[in-house]
Amino acid sequence: MKTTFLDYIKSRGYFNQCTNEEGLKKQLSKKLVAYTGFDCTAESLHVGSLVQIMMLRTFQKFGFKPIILLGGGTTLIGDPSGKDKTRTILNKETIELNKRKITSIFERFLKFDNSENSALILDNYDWLSNLNFIDFIREIGSQFSVNRMLSFESVKQRLDREQNLSFLEFNYVLLQSYDFLKLYSDYGCSVQFGGSDQWGNIVSGIDLIKKKINTDDVFGLTSPLITTANGEKMGKTVKGAVWLTKEKLSPYEYWQFWRNTSDNDVSKFLGLFTDISSEKLKEISLLEGAELNNAKILLANETTKICHGEEESKKAEQNSLKIFSNYSSNAELPEKNKFSLDEKQVIKLRDLLVKINLCNSSSESKKMIESGAVRIDGIKVEDKNFELKKLNYKKKVIKISVGKKKHGILNFL
Repeated sequence: MKTTFLDYIKSRGYFNQCTNEEGLKKQLSKKLVAYTGFDCTAESLHVGSLVQIMMLRTFQKFGFKPIILLGGGTTLIGDPSGKDKTRTILNKETIELNKRKITSIFERFLKFDNSENSALILDNYDWLSNLNFIDFIREIGSQFSVNRMLSFESVKQRLDREQNLSFLEFNYVLLQSYDFLKLYSDYGCSVQFGGSDQWGNIVSGIDLIKKKINTDDVFGLTSPLITTANGEKMGKTVKGAVWLTKEKLSPYEYWQFWRNTSDNDVSKFLGLFTDISSEKLKEISLLEGAELNNAKILLANETTKICHGEEESKKAEQNSLKIFSNYSSNAELPEKNKFSLDEKQVIKLRDLLVKINLCNSSSESKKMIESGAVRIDGIKVEDKNFELKKLNYKKKVIKISVGKKKHGILNFL
């Protein structure tokens, strides 16, 4: 029996809720069009957006047409969903710059080949910027109940905490709903994907379409909030967001992020963020202990290959092998993990750890040293006042490590 799109996304962990699952099942034999919106709040998207991108990728692989809707217009407003305070209001120039940089990301995940199911990128600024306020409030605003809007989780949380919710943000749901109506009318788009925090906005868009066009063939499908095994939000690290562009995060660091996945998350992340077969996924789910290390390398290779290309993925793996095993001066690390010292200079180890981004502060580096977590070329150093200078080393390059996963380089000039 042929696997359907819905069967597949359930098996891989993408499925959370659907507004009308039985109705959507009946539509899967047709040439469906679905969209996901991405506001342009930064120069890059991060892995927190990756589930939605992979959903669109999967949708296209099943022969359907995906639309990426960039929020050139809605970014001017700011989505309150999942936020406990008002987003920073960006100017049009910044949003335009972010939009251009974000666009290139999708070209690595989706096909833009002018085929029947070729992906399409649109910007809601193109229609939102031309709206007449009076007409919009009469035609669209009149279809919304404030009572119901106050029941949305994103609104309730702000009000319960007595945190400010501006009238600007309160209108966001109207604009997102109008986007769905516009895409349905002009592009035949009948499905909206989103994270679980978008449920209220998606349902509002479906209700608007039903009121204005009188159809039941529109659907919303959400994915769950992805957290790591220790309960942290996916994509957030001590060092910050895990970005999808090499300008913001090198392919090596991206590879390392996935390689450092906890044992309990490997199978889940392989299902969500790679294209490996479901059969292979079942085999990996049975692995335990040291066997999971190969699965983590597979995860890192496959995710990096999709995001940065096969060449960068192979290079990242090779550099990791050089650094983690028999260290080679040919290994490539990000510049922020390197520091140079001439023959007359001396630097304390605790200061070096901060300079090469292995610790966040001098106090943290002292603790790491005293706990025995710091090694120089594999030799443990526990003296918090230890100093490094060229006179004490024959090699031009030495490796500094904190634990098993953080590494940096000191070059002697």
